[in-house]
Amino acid sequence: MRTALFPGSFDPLHNGHLEVIETASELFDSVIVAALSNPQKGEPLFGDEERQEMIRESVAHLDNVKVAAFASLVVDLAREVGADVIVKGLRATSDFDYELQMAQMNEAISGLVTVFLPSASSRSFIASSLVREIARLGGAARVSAMVPAPVAKRLEERFPA
Repeated sequence: MRTALFPGSFDPLHNGHLEVIETASELFDSVIVAALSNPQKGEPLFGDEERQEMIRESVAHLDNVKVAAFASLVVDLAREVGADVIVKGLRATSDFDYELQMAQMNEAISGLVTVFLPSASSRSFIASSLVREIARLGGAARVSAMVPAPVAKRLEERFPA
């Protein structure tokens, strides 16, 4: 059984993330989506539990996907959950530059390989930071097509028009 770990802050989860999860669920027997608590990114829009809940609701149609949270090294979580590989999504070459360095570091300290999955060009512009910014400025309804329905609902509740 091959298990993939897809780590990220997912604040919030968007359709580019969901595309990577769906693709990984076809390629691997099991996928664990792990929401990171990352103090370097500042105060999150959604708390850990709420992000996990939105992810669970968004991937409910995928029987082989589980959701976890973590605040440790990705490679430590990967070992803890028995992951064989780390999965990372790529939108643009700028993502690749950063993610390649992280993949090489993770392999150097743990032996774990990272698999890169590119997003479709129709979703390559979507970033959680942009979704948050637009929603905060009164555009939650405008980004609702860019996020799964459970996320859109929470954005519109948090930032009513």
